[in-house]
Amino acid sequence: MRFEGLLTKMKNEHTNPIKYYLNLRNDFLYMNPIIGKKIRLIHLHYECIHCRSDTSIYRQGYCKKCFFTSPQTNPGVLRPELSIAHLDIEQRDLKWEKSFELQPHIVYLAITGGPKVGVTQEIQTPTRWIDQGAIQTIKIARTPNRYLAGIVEATLKEKISDKTHYRAMLRIEIPDTDLLAMKYYLKKFFPKESQDYFIQEDEITHLHYPVENYPEKIETLHLKATKDFEKKLVGIKGQYWIFKDGSVINIRNHEGFYIEIHIHND
Repeated sequence: MRFEGLLTKMKNEHTNPIKYYLNLRNDFLYMNPIIGKKIRLIHLHYECIHCRSDTSIYRQGYCKKCFFTSPQTNPGVLRPELSIAHLDIEQRDLKWEKSFELQPHIVYLAITGGPKVGVTQEIQTPTRWIDQGAIQTIKIARTPNRYLAGIVEATLKEKISDKTHYRAMLRIEIPDTDLLAMKYYLKKFFPKESQDYFIQEDEITHLHYPVENYPEKIETLHLKATKDFEKKLVGIKGQYWIFKDGSVINIRNHEGFYIEIHIHND
C-alpha cells in the first residue's frame, strides 16, 4: 500500500490502548493495524503548514518567516506566562490570540519519562497528555485564561520539571511517583492569587499505548538526514513511532515534511 501527503502531528483517541490516526490531507491512516508491519518512509519535499511554500522547515511545521510572524507561534503560545490577550494587547493577531488564550486552561502533573508539570487548554485534555506520552496524569488547577495557568506553572516548575525527557518516556520503566501526594505538596507553592484555582478532585487518568516492544537503546531518526528508510513498526507512544531495531521518529517534529509511505505485510 502506498500513501503520500503532508505530515502533521497524529490525531489520537483515548481508548485502551490509545488509537492513533495520521492525517496526510490526501490520505487518512488508522495507525494501530499497521503496528507489526514494515514501513518505508520517503521525504519528497517541504511544505510550510502556514504559507505552504517548499521552504526548509524551521520549527513546528513552519518556515522561518512564518514561525516569527504567525499568531500560532507567538510568545504566549510557547510560554503561557507571557500571554497578554487578557489585557487586550495584541502580540500578532489579537482576535486569534483571544480565541486561544481566553478560555479555560488546566495545569496538570504527568508521568512521562518522569514527573512533570504542564499547561493545556481544557478542551485539549487528554489529547495533550497523549501527545507527551504520559502514562498517568492528574489535574491540579483550572484557570479562566492561559496567563493565569502560566503563572501557576512558572511557579511550580521551580520545584518540578516542565520538560518531557523523551528517551526515558520511550522506555518501559515506570517511575515510582505518587501523583496525588505530589499534587498536595505543590499546592503550598501556589501563588496566593491562584489558590482559588486549585482542583479538589483527585482523579488520576491512566493512559495505555499500542507498543509491542520498547527499545533498550534508542536511535533518533530525522528525515533531514535520512530521507528514505524502511523499518518494522512495533509501537507508537506520544508522537513517536518505535521500530524493531530500537530507532524512533518523532512525527510532530516532522510537521511540514511532505512524504510518501509504503506499508508491507512482511
